[in-house]
Amino acid sequence: MATFTNQATLSYRGGVVSSNVVTGQIIEVLSATKNALVDTYGVGDTVTYVISIQNAGNTAVTGVSVTDDLGAYTFGTGTRVPLTYVDGSLAYYINGTLQPTPTVVGAPALTVSDLTVPANGNAILIYEATVNEFAPLAVDGSITNTATVVGGGESFETSETITVENAPNLAIDKALSPSTVTENGQITYTFTIRNFGNTDAVATDDLVVRDNFDPILNNITVIYNGTALAEGTGYTYNEATGEFATVPSVITVPAATYTQDPVTGEVLVSPGVSVLTVTGTI
Repeated sequence: MATFTNQATLSYRGGVVSSNVVTGQIIEVLSATKNALVDTYGVGDTVTYVISIQNAGNTAVTGVSVTDDLGAYTFGTGTRVPLTYVDGSLAYYINGTLQPTPTVVGAPALTVSDLTVPANGNAILIYEATVNEFAPLAVDGSITNTATVVGGGESFETSETITVENAPNLAIDKALSPSTVTENGQITYTFTIRNFGNTDAVATDDLVVRDNFDPILNNITVIYNGTALAEGTGYTYNEATGEFATVPSVITVPAATYTQDPVTGEVLVSPGVSVLTVTGTI
């Protein structure tokens, strides 16, 4: 809502007197809100956005356009865009009724044009965007994307901010060496645990590596990050069934580190790593 003031003057016999100041308000016909359906994001996540445009006037406003910058930020002498519009995801509603898809341009910004906002009604846009390689991933990183609405002689912005999820993001790989072994030979299973998240996986996260060795291993040796684990305190193993498990809280994995390529702006992830090996005879 804009406020304006006005004052008049009266001149006579070489003098000037001023009137009182009057104040008025201009009520914008169009207004908008923007919301994300999630508060946090991680690598590769899909985020759903909702833009609601309200018309407080008594006539419909046509030819409205919406441009979402998809979180664009300055990088060097250019910009990088951390969100990618999902082609075909946009839905357009007028007063709750689905409409034919309007004109959409998806990159580098998302632009939707030829919209109509009915009198005393609303138009709603719902669309998806994926978190791409330019998104900040370090602790307390965030993406703020701003939508600019133009129509009815007005232009205004509405923004939404989501923050990176501060949590571990773990993956595990298993390798066997050697892959060919004679009967009663010795083999080693190597479990590599990687953390792509921005916080450590700590003892209270209760990480447990489980496996059921087939064929069953005998006389096993368990090494975690170069240190031998003792049966009972570091792991449990049943030589009759081959069931193996580490003790909760033994396994931890450091957080990933992130660097941004100075040329491309891509955020590069170096995961934290912990390694567990189990060696035994078959």
